[in-house]
Formats: sequence, structure tokens, C-alpha cells
Amino acid sequence: MFRFIFTIFTLTFYFSMECQKNELNPNQTYKVIAVLDGDTYDILVDNQSVRIRIDGIDAPEKGMPYSKVSKKYLSKLCFGKYIKIKKTDEDGRGRWVCRGYTPEGLDISEEMIRAGLAWHYKKYSSDKKLAALEIEARSKKIGLWTEPNPIAPWEIRKLHKKGISTKEYFKNSVK
Repeated sequence: MFRFIFTIFTLTFYFSMECQKNELNPNQTYKVIAVLDGDTYDILVDNQSVRIRIDGIDAPEKGMPYSKVSKKYLSKLCFGKYIKIKKTDEDGRGRWVCRGYTPEGLDISEEMIRAGLAWHYKKYSSDKKLAALEIEARSKKIGLWTEPNPIAPWEIRKLHKKGISTKEYFKNSVK
């Protein structure tokens, strides 16, 4: 009997914690505890690390031109800061897809594109403002748009899935 009650209690506690993990208070701020690359960071929610994929953008992958610059800029925007989060989805890897807002109220998705350090990820976002910001960054040749032929991260991932190396593509580029 004790084992049965203990099991019920444990399962109830576990599922209540899982439900809490998927709940975000839009008025609360969350501390950014790690920046993995130009479109992914971790926040602290109820003393647990939660991986966030930035909504509407795709930043250069490791080894691509501007990957380090993109990561550094995202770090400058949010690392160690308390930001507001609006969850929009969950991706295939279980990461939360979110819009993030700096303490100054800046939209992180917009700032990464405005700085020319990410593409508007049109496959998953129809956000007109992000599209316009990308066009503006391209026309001003800001960030990765200074490269003669920037290749989007999703194209690089397609090549890698086919077993094609992309090292030669980026030999003389800014990393």
C-alpha cells in the first residue's frame, strides 16, 4: 500500500513539475545562463536550465562565416541578463521556440537580423517585420551580408545531411 501511495505521489509531483516547466509567466523575467550560438540560449526556470531556440531566425552554424560574431552579439544582448520570454512553439528537439525581450524591451529576434547576424527563417516564420529587417540589412551590407555569397544555415545543413563537406566554402571568410 505504501509503495502504491508513494508511486502516485511521485507521478503527481513529476507531472505537476512538467506542467510548470511548460508554463511561462509573460510578466516574469528569466535569467539567461548560457549562449550556445547565434540563435540558441539557456534560461533558468524554477532552478532548471531550459533551452531556447530564438523564434523567426536562423544564425550561422559553427564554422560558418559570422558564427562567432553572431554568438558574441547575442551574448551582448542577453547573457547574464533577466529577459522576458514569449513561447511560440516547441521544435523537434524539444527546445522551446520563443521571442525574447531584453531588459530595455528590445526584441532579440529583430536585433539579430537588424545587425545582419541572422537570416529570417521564412520556413517557420511569416513575420513581416523580420522579413523587412533582413532586406534592410542585406541592402546596407551589414554583418554576414558583407560576404559575397552568404549561404543560409539550412542550406549548409542540407549539404551536411548528404555527406558533403562545406569547409572549402568558408576558407577565406570571417569566422
